[in-house]
Formats: sequence, structure tokens, C-alpha cells
Amino acid sequence: MQPNYPEQPGHRHADTSREAAKAVANSAATVRQMVLDQIRLFGMFGCTSDELAICLKLPYHTVQPRTSELVKLGLIKDTGMRRPKRDTGKNTIVWGLV
Repeated sequence: MQPNYPEQPGHRHADTSREAAKAVANSAATVRQMVLDQIRLFGMFGCTSDELAICLKLPYHTVQPRTSELVKLGLIKDTGMRRPKRDTGKNTIVWGLV
């Protein structure tokens, strides 16, 4: 990871990953705050990245990296609960506030 992660989007050193991180750099902090605010609204129920994407009307691939950043920042955590994703039915992490 890069030295400025998680304050800035990370990448995996592939050219496509670097391009993607650069493309979202200006909006990442705003989306990260939206994700945190939505998790706060869900309270003890928590929410999955999938549920966040639905509530915020954003693509999953925009929301999920912000949850990873929020975990690294120590603001959210894995609650230990699981709920199924809408597309696969497979269980996924329910996020909650630290």
C-alpha cells in the first residue's frame, strides 16, 4: 500500500489499479464520509457494503473500498454479524461503528 493510505485511495501497483485510485482521489473523502454517516444511521443493526451501495445509490465498487479505508482509520469494525449479498446470496460482513 501507499504511504498516504487510507487517507487517499490505495492501489495494487498495477497500471489499471493506479488509474482507478487516481480517478476517485477527489471524491474518496466525500464518499468515505457518506459511508460513515450511513453506518451511523443504521446504528446497532449495522450494514453491509451491499446495503450501503443501495442506500447511497452508488456502485458497490465505489463503496467497498471506502469501508476498507474506514477500518484502517479505526472508525468502523466488523460487527461479527453477517447478512447475504443481494446478487450472490453469500454472507458478507456487517459493519458498525467502533
